[in-house]
Amino acid sequence: MSKVTLNGEAVKLVGDELSVGDYAPEVELVLADLKTLKVGGSSEKIQVIATVPSLDTGVCAMETKKFNEKMANLKNVNFSVVSMDLPFALGRFCGAENIKNINALSDFRCKEFGKKYGVLIDSGALKGLLARAIFVIDKDSKIIYKEVVSEITKEPNYDGVIKALNLGCGPRGC
Repeated sequence: MSKVTLNGEAVKLVGDELSVGDYAPEVELVLADLKTLKVGGSSEKIQVIATVPSLDTGVCAMETKKFNEKMANLKNVNFSVVSMDLPFALGRFCGAENIKNINALSDFRCKEFGKKYGVLIDSGALKGLLARAIFVIDKDSKIIYKEVVSEITKEPNYDGVIKALNLGCGPRGC
């Protein structure tokens, strides 16, 4: 299991640890309007799934806004940010921050995403939330990039995600 800390203190993650090359499990998550959306599995587009503890924190909000900007011109990529936030909070955040290029999704009902992707925090102050991680999944459902951020209060490697997208989308880009 990936080693993750919160302000330097180790936290335990539970669930199935996935690696690059593994198939991405299909999981149903909840949108701000309470409808559901499946992520993972095969798709017509490359998928980027970012998990964050809560959009109601500075680092998570900043990460989501940066990815919203970076994804604006990528037509063959579906980007989702997943947290345990209630759908109503997702709606408020996306409306206030003009988030339009990504799906804000909640895993609050069953914590299925957290368990199937191995990013559910099982100890410490954030127990029950998701660790900060990124998964890039090709059209055939294979994970082509994974980052579990080792310190939850830090941002992910944005350049690593963009590089993985460039490789996954081919020479003509996304």
